[in-house]
Amino acid sequence: MEFPLKKHHLTTSQIIIIGFALVILIGSMILMLPISSRGEGGTSFSDALFTATSAVCVTGLVVHDTATYWSGFGQAVILVLIQIGGMGVVTVAVFIAMVSGRKIGLMQRSTMQEAIAAPQVGGIVRLTGFILKMTFLIECIGMLLMMPVFISHFGVGKGIWYSVFHSISAFCNAGFDLMGVKSNFSSLTFFVSQPVINLTIMLLIIIGGIGFLTWDDIITKRHHIKKYRMQSKVILVTSAVLIVFPAVYFFFGELAGYPMGKRILASLFQAVTPRTAGFNTVDLTLMTGAGQAIIIFLMLIGGSPGSTAGGMKTTTLAVMLASARSVFHRKNQAGFFGRRISEDAIRNAAAILLMYLVLFLAGGIIISRVEALPLSDCLFETASAIGTVGLTLGITTSLGQVSRAILIFLMYMGRVGGLTLIFAATSTTKSYTSKLPQEKITVG
Repeated sequence: MEFPLKKHHLTTSQIIIIGFALVILIGSMILMLPISSRGEGGTSFSDALFTATSAVCVTGLVVHDTATYWSGFGQAVILVLIQIGGMGVVTVAVFIAMVSGRKIGLMQRSTMQEAIAAPQVGGIVRLTGFILKMTFLIECIGMLLMMPVFISHFGVGKGIWYSVFHSISAFCNAGFDLMGVKSNFSSLTFFVSQPVINLTIMLLIIIGGIGFLTWDDIITKRHHIKKYRMQSKVILVTSAVLIVFPAVYFFFGELAGYPMGKRILASLFQAVTPRTAGFNTVDLTLMTGAGQAIIIFLMLIGGSPGSTAGGMKTTTLAVMLASARSVFHRKNQAGFFGRRISEDAIRNAAAILLMYLVLFLAGGIIISRVEALPLSDCLFETASAIGTVGLTLGITTSLGQVSRAILIFLMYMGRVGGLTLIFAATSTTKSYTSKLPQEKITVG
């Protein structure tokens, strides 16, 4: 007797994680080629893998200076990886299918829905087209705004390339720069008081980090804020709070010695960039422990769902705060703006928060032990990795293979999402009509 073979179809979570992994692997192979670097003999697989992972996961941590180590071809490869990682592998795949005239099936639509955190499958192709148009439009505007400044400093050819590279890197919240770590142009510290570069980079980071669905609300409903989705309102309010309060602290606490104009720009920039861009205009090693702790907090939170940013997401923080508020006020439900939050959302937020904290702490402790480095520096590094930020206190290039592997894992987890990875590993959902007996347990 013959038994029919059971067909196993990939779930949307599995498609997303496999897609990111394949792009990282292909990018690593290309970066290993001699043409990708300026030196002879090419790049080792471990260095190429770290760089490709950092680019696709839009992080910005590097083991080689992007400006001096990689050739023009290598920099272009990194930029393509950043663009794919920022927009999402699935979005790029759907775009290719649309351009080639292929029909977008229900499976592709469902995968796209999960990739950009859309509420429903309906209208997903229209939303994909909107995302692509807005992405290229905003990146072009950012490029044009920065171009005169970069041309005046670096010449026409290099100035145009720097404008393109930094516009895409900022919008995708990647944090890669071409300024060179061994010069006065380290990250964007040279431009700390330059308003055009500061404001343009900040706006690109914010726009890229608030999420595609929030754009859709802003564009279609404009000033009718009451008509926005609850999620969009939560994202905008939470993002504003996470920019304003840290900026006030940096202004009065960390950057009090700066001249007024430079102080305002630097304070705002340092509040925006940890979520999750990774540029910096001041030396982070000169900040106090309190200032670095605030940056770690911002890095772990990250951007918003369905955006170019990573991290646990602003909505995760907001949901946990709303849940805590409901407990403090002895209410049996949590919500925002007259709308109730589902129990599933609260459970997911709690699981994500716990997962990020455990990975962040465990990774930092292991790296500190292996490398014999201060725990605070290592925790800063792991927060930067899992939040896909790219800020560092200068220890990345000196780390060994074990520590690099930990950072690669954290960057990958931070970009694809911890729950996505777990759901991919446990693809079947078990539902039970019966429930276990309930017994009271005291917490707190």
